[in-house]
Amino acid sequence: MEKQSRAKGIIRSLGLVFGDIGTSPIYTVTVVFLLLKPTHGNILGVLSLIVWTLIALVTVQYSLLAMSLSRRGEGGTIVLKEILTSLLTSRRSITTVTIISIVGVSLLIGDGIITPAISILSAVEGAVFIPGFENLSTANIVLISALIAFLLFAFQRKGTEKVAGAFGPITCIWFISLALVGIASISEAPGVLKAFNPYYAFKFLAENKIAGFISLGEIILCATGSEAMYADMGHLGGKPIRQAWAGVFIALTLNYLGQGAFLLTHPETKNILFEMVFHYIRVLYVPFLLLSIAATIIASQAMISGVFSIIYQGITTRLMPMFKVDYTSVERRSQIYIGSANWFLLLAVIFIMMEFQQSHRLAAAYGIAVTGSMALTGIVMSVIFHLQKKPLFSFLSVCVTLIDIAYLSANFNKIPHGGYWSLILASIPLGMIMLYTKGQRRLYKNMNFMPLEEFLHKFKRVYETTERIKGTALFLIRDAKELPFYITQTMFYHGILYEDNIFLSIIKRDDPFGVTGFFKEDLAKGLRVFEIQMGYMEVIDIEEILREEGIEERSVFYGVEEIATNNPIWKIFYFIKRNTPTFIRFYQFLPKKLHGVLTKVEM
Repeated sequence: MEKQSRAKGIIRSLGLVFGDIGTSPIYTVTVVFLLLKPTHGNILGVLSLIVWTLIALVTVQYSLLAMSLSRRGEGGTIVLKEILTSLLTSRRSITTVTIISIVGVSLLIGDGIITPAISILSAVEGAVFIPGFENLSTANIVLISALIAFLLFAFQRKGTEKVAGAFGPITCIWFISLALVGIASISEAPGVLKAFNPYYAFKFLAENKIAGFISLGEIILCATGSEAMYADMGHLGGKPIRQAWAGVFIALTLNYLGQGAFLLTHPETKNILFEMVFHYIRVLYVPFLLLSIAATIIASQAMISGVFSIIYQGITTRLMPMFKVDYTSVERRSQIYIGSANWFLLLAVIFIMMEFQQSHRLAAAYGIAVTGSMALTGIVMSVIFHLQKKPLFSFLSVCVTLIDIAYLSANFNKIPHGGYWSLILASIPLGMIMLYTKGQRRLYKNMNFMPLEEFLHKFKRVYETTERIKGTALFLIRDAKELPFYITQTMFYHGILYEDNIFLSIIKRDDPFGVTGFFKEDLAKGLRVFEIQMGYMEVIDIEEILREEGIEERSVFYGVEEIATNNPIWKIFYFIKRNTPTFIRFYQFLPKKLHGVLTKVEM
């Protein structure tokens, strides 16, 4: 039984975690040798760099180091931030870490646009080797790729739970296929096995100098999606992910070595993986092509789900506006759909496909986001291990971070050739986060709050002298120490006072999971505080929590801010705030009980 459960976890990991890195053989070696001559030395050097990149950046950085850092089994950029901030005392240091995390999150979202585009486009390009499709135009390839992307994103609102079970087996077949065709090719040129010796990597860089360094910007394509190992820990567990990676590493390595062997014997090859497959198993080429398209769709699906998860974490940690979230599974509330993010991603993916049209050109846009994210992860990890006094892990972390920085530096060359799109795409969520967080701070600074002591003095007097409404009313607050204007306006100016008045506060905890609801204190007769503490990755049902505590409210009061400003920046902030769900809508309170109280704020 235990073996079955372990095998199931490994297979699920293949589909949900390793889809991106599993489809990188479609384009990585092909793109590298668009810039280099396929000489014996260059092929061995590139293969050695690929193998040791997988070892250093995927195995060491993510499987060994990053996955040793978690909160209740959960990983990801925000988890690293929470771990590090808990070890820091300086306010300036905490602010710096927060900024680094925001940049990292933005880069991951930018990566979530380019990765599906390059994966789907490169797979569809393999159709030109099918007899009768040799003259398939670039425009038609882009059109087919865009159609696949549209169907993929359109399906998101239905939820992926029903088909997710097929992801693992399909991806498993994909990796087996990669390994087998790789072995077939290696058997004709076994000399490529020398690539396991890092000497050939250093020799390649020394001989090719600037050209060799620039080629690192393409070689990093082999590690695309490796950050998913850490980000998806909470869904699958660290052990099955590590076990799955062992098999994935073998399959990828065999295929990359096989591609190198095929290039040695067929130096005129342009689309290496598909031509290699066509050469060895021509009769099965069409099934392989369909399998590759399925693999890229699965990889893209994993990336989309990952972006949804990142945005949801951003919402709960108050870095992002409260976008509308739909729950696509009754059994698992972690299965979410964020429509605004979904359609933004679709438009961006199709735009990128149309802008670059070919996968090898699109590779010029890829790399900056992923290497930037890797480098930031490495820096944060290095500081954590240093503060935790783990010298070995600290040393290893510094080493891989230096490698990350080397790859990042090599990708700077891509900026004028399309790499600027990676920065533009990442700047959209970054700009939104910076604007929203700064706007929220400015908004609350300009709002009229009443100190608790003054409020209680007035409340006690009004409660005894005013006719009260039967039943319970909820008032939404952030902090009971200062009460927002809408509450004082409702109770003291409009005279709306219930027999039982409850201040409801939702507190985000530093750990990812766990939900606790409890009455914190009785402030006065007829006035209580109910607090819900939740992990920043939790999806909660407030109504259910209230019922479990015996709260049957008649009315729910909340503040609605109307912002008056002449500042164009704050006008944009107000536009975002006005067109995204309020706290009430986000947490799906029953509409018939709601009463919004308008407050005008000057900014």
